[in-house]
Amino acid sequence: MMTLDKTLDMNMATKEIYWSDLFHKKIYRAQIDSAEDSAHHTVVIGSDVGAPEGIAFDWVHGNLYWTDSIRSTISVVTADGSRRKTLFHQGLSKPRAIVVDPHSNFMYWTDWGNPAKIEKGGLNGVNRTALVTDDIMWPNGITLDLLNQRLYWVDSKLHTLSSIDMQGGGRRTLISDKHKLAHPLGLTMFEERVFWTDVSNNAILSANRLTGGDIAPVAEHLLSPEDIILYHNLKQPAGRDWCQLSNSSCEFLCLAAPQVGRHPPKYTCVCPDNMMLASDMRTCVPVRTTTTVPIMVTSTAAKPAPHTIKAPVRTTTPEPMTPSSQSVKPKIPQTNIEPALRPHFWISFLRVAIVCLVAVGGMLLWRNYRLKSANTIHFDNPFYQKTSEDQVHILRSHSPDGYSYPKVSHFNSHSSHTLYKPT
Repeated sequence: MMTLDKTLDMNMATKEIYWSDLFHKKIYRAQIDSAEDSAHHTVVIGSDVGAPEGIAFDWVHGNLYWTDSIRSTISVVTADGSRRKTLFHQGLSKPRAIVVDPHSNFMYWTDWGNPAKIEKGGLNGVNRTALVTDDIMWPNGITLDLLNQRLYWVDSKLHTLSSIDMQGGGRRTLISDKHKLAHPLGLTMFEERVFWTDVSNNAILSANRLTGGDIAPVAEHLLSPEDIILYHNLKQPAGRDWCQLSNSSCEFLCLAAPQVGRHPPKYTCVCPDNMMLASDMRTCVPVRTTTTVPIMVTSTAAKPAPHTIKAPVRTTTPEPMTPSSQSVKPKIPQTNIEPALRPHFWISFLRVAIVCLVAVGGMLLWRNYRLKSANTIHFDNPFYQKTSEDQVHILRSHSPDGYSYPKVSHFNSHSSHTLYKPT
């Protein structure tokens, strides 16, 4: 018996239906003719699941993809549930609906968290790109028009049905109606019509996929219809399974690679979440964990000044001697403490520099003092009335009075002077 079923998908070729159960936190599969009998239900994922709100079956490569809104992850598992891998676990908030295109090897999903968005990524977990990030609030159901390369989605908060091309361009709002799109959840399409479920109207409605017109109810008076799929062979056109055609020989799981660029790879080998690919890119080895070993430094050197970075002490061990007739002596590590002594070199250098600066400063002060010890007398010449000044220096000497006076000429104002007059 299905309990709190959230989403579903199908494998048209084998007529198997897949669905998620939020109450039991499991994903099941069963033949479509016996899905009502719980005795025929097979558990695909029965552990390590939070809230699988969206599932999508890759009918070409035989894998099932699902979103988990509690763990904020997108994962993949083989159809029988034997091998699984988490593909996206960063940058997701509340991933919900998901669809796949196994021809170009991309998946598309809605995220109604904060911020809300629509993204796409490779079926192997690479080439992730955001397609819609503006004017979007509660994106729920999503579907693909593979023939015309268009993507459709419904927004339960904005009450809209919109579409874009597979690259995120050419956006169109086909329907904006609070009554016909009161609270849409599931979405699918076939030929010229799009179909959606509405839990507020308890109905399934449809409209023209090009114009959004001709809205009509398909089924009414339902009990909270949340998802919808359309069963038709044309919904899942055949394609090439490169993992089988290329004889990939992946040890754990082979996933189709997005076909972008000039010469893209056809597939990628992946490993379980706790393992990684080996150098051959096919086998799996345990994830290498690196541990940091602390270096113990024993030193009697003085503590360096603050903000001084001390280089770690390196310990080198000599090559062991292994003579055949002698026992191996224990190796004594030799500690090179040269890096630890570098701060003392700088301290000594600073001391010498300070002494030199003090000496130079003393010499400058002494020189200035000698220059100030020379007294200077200035007077004007009364005879020649020169504008320049004559200077007589009084110099220090070893005479008893401490000064030595230069010889001075005395002039008598009453003496005669010979004046030359013009004739």
